[in-house]
Amino acid sequence: MRHRSVADLMTPTAVSVLPGTTFKEIARLLDEFDITAVCVVDGANRPLGVVSEADLVRRRSAGAGPDTAGTLMTSPAVVARPDWSAVRAARVMDRSKVKRLPVVDDDGRLVGVLSRSDLVQLFLRRDRAIQEEIVEDVVTHTLGLSPSALSVEVVDGEVTLSGTVDRRGLAPVLLRLCNSVDGVVGVVDRLTYGDEESTRK
Repeated sequence: MRHRSVADLMTPTAVSVLPGTTFKEIARLLDEFDITAVCVVDGANRPLGVVSEADLVRRRSAGAGPDTAGTLMTSPAVVARPDWSAVRAARVMDRSKVKRLPVVDDDGRLVGVLSRSDLVQLFLRRDRAIQEEIVEDVVTHTLGLSPSALSVEVVDGEVTLSGTVDRRGLAPVLLRLCNSVDGVVGVVDRLTYGDEESTRK
C-alpha cells in the first residue's frame, strides 16, 4: 500500500491574486469562494505568498490604510509538490506552522492548494505510535516474528530496522509493510540475515 500523494488530495483550482489586488477584492474573493486564504502569484503564476483571513483582520485592526495583496501577504510561500506523499506535506505544514500549501509543478507554477483540512490527523502520528504499530501488527502479528529479534527505532517518521531475521527473502515484505504504516516517511534497513552473513546497508 502506498501513501496518498498531494495530487490525490489537493484542490486543483486554487484561487489566486496578483500583488496589486486590493484589500476589498481579496475579502470579496474569500467570501465568494468560501475559502480562508488566497495565494499571491506573479505574472508567470508562481507563488509569492499567501493572504489569509487572519492577515486581513490583523491589518484592519491595526488601523492601516488601503492595502494590496503584495503588502498583506505572508511570504515567501511555503509550497508543496504534487508527487509528495501526504505524510511529507503534513510534516512540512506542521513544521512551518501554516494551514495550507500552494502546490507547484516542475516550473514552480501554481497547480493547486493543499489545506490542513485535506489531511487527516493520522498523518501526524507520534513516533511512539508508529513504532508500536510496526512491532505489534507488522512484526508480531503479520509476519509472526519475535519482537525481541528486531529493533525498531522511529525518529521524525523515519524507521530504522536492525536485528536478525531468518532469511533475506523476508526483508522486502517487512520493508514494504513498514512503509505502508501511516506516518512513516522512510525505512532504513540495517538488518542481518540468518541465511547470509551480511548486512544490508
